[in-house]
Amino acid sequence: MGKIALLFAMIFLPAVVFASVTETATPLAPVSKELRKQLIGVPVYLQIFKEERTLELYGKIGNEYRLLNSYPICKFSGGLGPKRVQGDFKSPEGFYNVSLSQLKPNSRFYRAINVGFPNEYDRQQGYQGNYLMIHGSCVSIGCYAMTDAYMDEIYHYVEAALRNGQPRIDVSIYPFRMTESNMQRHRYSTYINFWKQLQPGYAQFVQTKQPPAMAVNAGKYVLDRPLTNGPAAPTSALALSQVK
Repeated sequence: MGKIALLFAMIFLPAVVFASVTETATPLAPVSKELRKQLIGVPVYLQIFKEERTLELYGKIGNEYRLLNSYPICKFSGGLGPKRVQGDFKSPEGFYNVSLSQLKPNSRFYRAINVGFPNEYDRQQGYQGNYLMIHGSCVSIGCYAMTDAYMDEIYHYVEAALRNGQPRIDVSIYPFRMTESNMQRHRYSTYINFWKQLQPGYAQFVQTKQPPAMAVNAGKYVLDRPLTNGPAAPTSALALSQVK
């Protein structure tokens, strides 16, 4: 009887742990404003949640990415679901990355960051579109528009990280916080099978506090490999002493 109980525990415990992690994924409060100022130039990571109309900026402190600030998205278009066709007015969902060449300091929408659509997944699906941005001016047709003040701060951290040696910045774009309850709420959506591909990346960040390592295999997003903590990011002793 004991062996049977152990077998059931081995089978179902991972699912229970995964569910509990994703259900308790509400981010902690951002670091203090004083500390945030000292972290300009550390590696950063962006998460976007459409339904919550929220962009989150994370910075690397030691071996973990901590929430620096959370910004309301002024406008995006097309509702939930991935961008598929040029002119569908959709804002993209999925896993993207940004290099220095994708920054547009003099955009007609104040400042802009090209998220890199279409990525490898999008190309394998035959999706089309270009110049999908995070930008200012609070106007959007397929982009994620911020107020100029918020865009100025986001852009500043992204540019500083790239110029300080981060080769690329990961941008994870989700339809909503991918908890089990939210997945159940949207279980009848046309996009549910696509969203199931995104959920492991969301859960990996919750568990590891590292941007998810994602790959594309046979036209689907998959976790690439477990993440290991690398060397600590360069952070001043004063900044570390103020981490709460």
